[in-house]
Amino acid sequence: MGIATGGVVPEGADAVIPIEYVVDHGNTIEVERGVERGANVRPRGGDSAAGETVVEAGTRLEARHLAALAAAGVPEVQVAGRPSAAVVVTGSELRQPGEPLEPGQIYEANGILLEAQLLSAGAEVGRVVAVVDEEAAHREALERGLEADVLVTSGGVSVGPHDLVRRILGELGVEEVFWGVAVKPGKPISFGAAGSRLVFGLPGNPVSVLVGFELFVRPALLALQGSSDPGPVFERGVLGSQLTRNPARDELVRARIRRLSDGPVLDPLAGRESHMIARAAGADALALVPRGNGDLSAGEPVEFLRI
Repeated sequence: MGIATGGVVPEGADAVIPIEYVVDHGNTIEVERGVERGANVRPRGGDSAAGETVVEAGTRLEARHLAALAAAGVPEVQVAGRPSAAVVVTGSELRQPGEPLEPGQIYEANGILLEAQLLSAGAEVGRVVAVVDEEAAHREALERGLEADVLVTSGGVSVGPHDLVRRILGELGVEEVFWGVAVKPGKPISFGAAGSRLVFGLPGNPVSVLVGFELFVRPALLALQGSSDPGPVFERGVLGSQLTRNPARDELVRARIRRLSDGPVLDPLAGRESHMIARAAGADALALVPRGNGDLSAGEPVEFLRI
């Protein structure tokens, strides 16, 4: 009896022969090869049995998960809400791309960097503002930023005369949890909370923003959305060239992944200063160089974070 692909196996049949292996002689057929019981038959429950978990709680839903749920007949699932986020970028020297620059001014890149990173982490970005280094402007922007679930600032968290962010956040009710990390770039990162709202104070240099977000902000956003493994997720590879270690701080070095048959090789990019964001455009990884003395040689194992 003929059967279409995906059709129900007829009563009494226990195998299916693909039509390309059958020679039809009218009232008889000739089969080119032997057939075992169960051949080309998909048993009931072969993909997932009754009671099995199709997608674990805490999984970030990708296309494959949605397809698996649909195939199992699940019409809807409970998901976490997307956290709202606000960005406040500080600095009187900042100008928007396209505007003319005067001496001492630079183009503002952190706002668009943070907005893109926040969106990629699942947040809803409602407010991105750049403010001058004046207390009133800081206070108004930070107060409004605290209306979001997550506030991320850049600049103003160190100890200079224009570093107003941490003090004003404290006056607005933010309890600082920590300030300063043994990481390069990004040493003066701060983190605090105001009730259920999270506040991350990132330095002003763009590469510090890039690294600080991946190490601290992205995992927090994924955790807020219920992720069971918010990261950061480091992978293992080997260095493609020598790197000098920092004695006091772990360093995240921009690198390019080169794929070989025996695994990924991390080729560090030239320029390790935290203002060199243009160099980051060619990177697809951050290689972790643990603090210590001496050098890491080419070929040594290294952990890396994809960006």
